[in-house]
Amino acid sequence: MHRKGINVNNVQPEDILCDYCEQSAWSLGEPCIEGHQGSIVCGTCLTLAFTDIVINGHGDLVDLKCRMCLEVREQTSWRSKNDPEATICLRCIKQSATALEKSKHWEWSRPTGG
Repeated sequence: MHRKGINVNNVQPEDILCDYCEQSAWSLGEPCIEGHQGSIVCGTCLTLAFTDIVINGHGDLVDLKCRMCLEVREQTSWRSKNDPEATICLRCIKQSATALEKSKHWEWSRPTGG
């Protein structure tokens, strides 16, 4: 997500926001993963989503597009507390966790529930 009113010819790190918490993850130096059309999930939100959906088995089937893949999936999704329209599907949670763990740019590991 991009901050409203940005100069598209001069995008700065603080202009890139997590779609789920709306914090400027890149400018804060927080791990993050980019999805389709500039969507972003930060490491903090990914940790919350992974814990809630994968480890604890919570979440809802929602009839909304996942902000990361832009698809409506018949699977559990995690909703942002800031914006109930902002969801991330189980597939994107798992793919994002795998990609973020493998990244050489960020130190992040998936929660284990223990």
